Amino acid sequence: MEPSSGSRVGGPGVAPVAAVLPAGGSGERLGGATPKQFCAVQGRPLVSYAVRAMERISWISNIIVVVSPENIETMKSIIEKYGHERVTIVEGGITRHRSIFNGLKVFAENEFSNHLLQKPEVVIIHDAVRPFVEEEIISKVVTAAKEHGAAGAIRPLVSTVIATDADGCLDHSLERARYRASEMPQAFLFDVIYEAYQQCTDYDLDYGTECLHLALKYCKTNAKLVEGTVDLWKVTYRRDLYAAESIIKDSLSQQVCVITDVKEAVAQVGFLLCESLKSQIAVETITLSLRKNDHLQHIFTGQCYNLVYVNDKKCAIQEMQQLVDMVEKSDIPLLYPVVLILVCLDISENISFSIGVEELTRIKKFSREVKKKNFLVYGLLIQ
Repeated sequence: MEPSSGSRVGGPGVAPVAAVLPAGGSGERLGGATPKQFCAVQGRPLVSYAVRAMERISWISNIIVVVSPENIETMKSIIEKYGHERVTIVEGGITRHRSIFNGLKVFAENEFSNHLLQKPEVVIIHDAVRPFVEEEIISKVVTAAKEHGAAGAIRPLVSTVIATDADGCLDHSLERARYRASEMPQAFLFDVIYEAYQQCTDYDLDYGTECLHLALKYCKTNAKLVEGTVDLWKVTYRRDLYAAESIIKDSLSQQVCVITDVKEAVAQVGFLLCESLKSQIAVETITLSLRKNDHLQHIFTGQCYNLVYVNDKKCAIQEMQQLVDMVEKSDIPLLYPVVLILVCLDISENISFSIGVEELTRIKKFSREVKKKNFLVYGLLIQ
């Protein structure tokens, strides 16, 4: 499949960096007919979160998603629905290592792609079922891979590892403090990991699981191990889907942006609202006039999904539409729903100030329309 947009370079250094996401697993341990990478979390397939995590990093030039033959069309529809860019879909093999090898081949062998992609200096390998990965840890493993040839994230062991004898009895245990759990992401100089896969035995391709081991075994490249964060865990069992959903919901509720009009009374209400909220969540206040087409792009760099718009109009549909249009251009609603709360402030002495049936109908219609774009609109009238 052709990449969905042109390549970009940058990031740590100037040479191109690419990512390979193996997504060909059957999800046997999860149970059910749907492979776990295509299971929905908050209405969005798990693999889409992993793709988006890479996509948000501008210095990653190409994202290779490796899926089983029967799921290629499913992956194509996910890319189209969520507007993913710089993505190439590759047909996977019968094992994890064979799938990763196929993903690497699109940079070196024409038969695995409609056209040869630019060979990166460094390639990231990351599981499609590890949705919570930040740019910081990716940058660390990429930088370490440039220096050492290979690098990978690790975490302390939670449980002690033991070995059993032939009778199923305890043989020995490992000293937990000396060992670490290998996690993702991992990164390699492309020439190192590609050579390792080329020299791989069929046994390693069929039964191996650790890419860092291949680099050491076949290229004598000793990987640098980078301490990872607690959110690098892998969705394996059904309970992990519920945990992932809980993490997403919690992260979405940690920040709110309060947008107010330039009028002094309205701005003051916005300030008081922020003061009352800041002890509970992170709050940012923006004072502007939407009617003057002020730019909001700078407030979206933090990926805020909760917006409160305070104004003194009974039915600020036009202003709300402008706000929705600006948020939509940032692609934020593609990932999670955006909560937009309209606060109508009555600062007049007119006791008849109220939301009439006509205005209420307009607000409800507007809410239904923008819900299709992943916006949830709420209204509050303060007198």
